[in-house]
Amino acid sequence: DVGEIYSRLLDHRPAIQGEIRYFVKEFEEKRGLRELRVLENLKSTIFETTEHVLPKCEQGMCDSLSEVLSRVQAANDMIHRLQEREHEERKV
Repeated sequence: DVGEIYSRLLDHRPAIQGEIRYFVKEFEEKRGLRELRVLENLKSTIFETTEHVLPKCEQGMCDSLSEVLSRVQAANDMIHRLQEREHEERKV
């Protein structure tokens, strides 16, 4: 009888445990939604990068590299002509 009175008046564990369960449930749901939004933002960023940024970078790189290649070939041709002149001058 005294134990029952004590538990009803002074033992708040059942009520506190219910509040704790409610808090944890709310926290996990909000956290889950926040993490879902973060993942969707990452997915959107990756899609944008894959579909738009990467092709632009590839095209810019190809354009720049083709220009560099043509300049290197021109420089190589000039050096080759200089070497031929030096070789002809040594023969004479």
